[in-house]
Amino acid sequence: MVVAMWCNSLSLRVGFRVACAVLAAVVAMPQRAAAQDGPLSMLRDAETENTLRNFMLPIWKVAGLDPAAVRIYIVNDPSLNAFVAGGQNIFMNTGTLMRETSPNQIIGIMAHETGHMAHGDLARNTQIMKNAMIESIIGMVLGAGAVIAGKGNGGAGGILAGQAVGLRAYLQHSVVVEAAADQAALRYLDMSHQSSRGLLQFFQILEQEMFLNAQRQDPYMQNHPLTEDRIANVQKHVEQSSFSDAKDPPEWIAANDLMKAKLAAFLGNPAQVLGQYKPDDKSEPAQYARAIAYYRIPDLKNALPLIDGLIAAHPDNPYYQELKGQMLFENGRIAEAVAPYERAVQMRPNEPLFNIELAQVQLETNDPKMVPKATTELNAALRVESDNAQAWRFLAIAYGRSGDMGMAALALAEQNMATGDYKQAGLEADRAQKLLKPGAQRQQAADLQAEAKRQFAIQTNQ
Repeated sequence: MVVAMWCNSLSLRVGFRVACAVLAAVVAMPQRAAAQDGPLSMLRDAETENTLRNFMLPIWKVAGLDPAAVRIYIVNDPSLNAFVAGGQNIFMNTGTLMRETSPNQIIGIMAHETGHMAHGDLARNTQIMKNAMIESIIGMVLGAGAVIAGKGNGGAGGILAGQAVGLRAYLQHSVVVEAAADQAALRYLDMSHQSSRGLLQFFQILEQEMFLNAQRQDPYMQNHPLTEDRIANVQKHVEQSSFSDAKDPPEWIAANDLMKAKLAAFLGNPAQVLGQYKPDDKSEPAQYARAIAYYRIPDLKNALPLIDGLIAAHPDNPYYQELKGQMLFENGRIAEAVAPYERAVQMRPNEPLFNIELAQVQLETNDPKMVPKATTELNAALRVESDNAQAWRFLAIAYGRSGDMGMAALALAEQNMATGDYKQAGLEADRAQKLLKPGAQRQQAADLQAEAKRQFAIQTNQ
């Protein structure tokens, strides 16, 4: 279960309170979001992120973007919204993901946002916000780590609720800028031989919102002004494009159905989920949703047979292995959780969230033989996400258990840099220098200390 973690409940995790205080002070929230929704809550889920990434690879290729440089962030918010910030970073609301009815619709939305990235709209629009601060926000979203889905304590899990940040980072764009992003999206869709009908369908959904009271409109309407001309231009393109009748690949449709079932099961009330996905529905998404709903109750007696059945039918699906590991781990069956997490990592060895989840479970076994294995997994995760503070925190624990207090201090310095606690980062870097032997690691600690000092001066306006 995804747990929304608001600012007033963040005292247990280093850096969370800092993030809330800093972010709330820098960018004012739109009135509706501030009054009605509170701070943002970010989700981390490997399956959701990778499903969206796979959908978008053809678009990013024709847009001339490096897919490795683009990050996708999931915002736990039921309203319609999508935006880009801080360079090549796309934020998608769970409400948008839950309301789309085909991969083509979500691709159309994200192709529009890709247009903003490719055109550098953020850099030109000084009214939006300071990119440097958005980059800090993104760092803290990743850096503050994630909490275990369903338990609220630091841990592993399929869908992880990360740091809640104290603002709505929605972008205010002009109609002209939005129309240009529309044209870019239509061009990318044609170039990748995909239909633009999904973008039109999404605009038609938004058009219905225009008839609502302004305060009830979704944030997307407030930040992406929709006009009759924009809709007419997309409609005209759909009528003329050679690719308007192109279909989504069957594997994309299947992945989309699983993603939506997973989000519904983690975010919804378990009883309602079980009512929606009834036992006589033997489809893969329905079994997935029921397995998650039972696990959240928690009712492992019913949850485990369902996930075991999915694993037997789809032995190459790493996300089913991950979910089984999560079920076992969160119910105190830690030693049993290691094997399914290991299988998930074997299937996707470069998935940082899998590496981190497996490492935590290995550390939680309290078996000294597992510590070197956990260290290996965490270093693998950090090669992909070097700013993931949760990985640095677990790595500090692993080094500490190995008796390498210098490297433990260095890992803690990195963790605090990622969360924006530059004062503590400087202290840990100083401690690491005193404990480490001359060499690359001590130099790394010295460099970290210098950067922490510089960032702290900026943070405190000294």
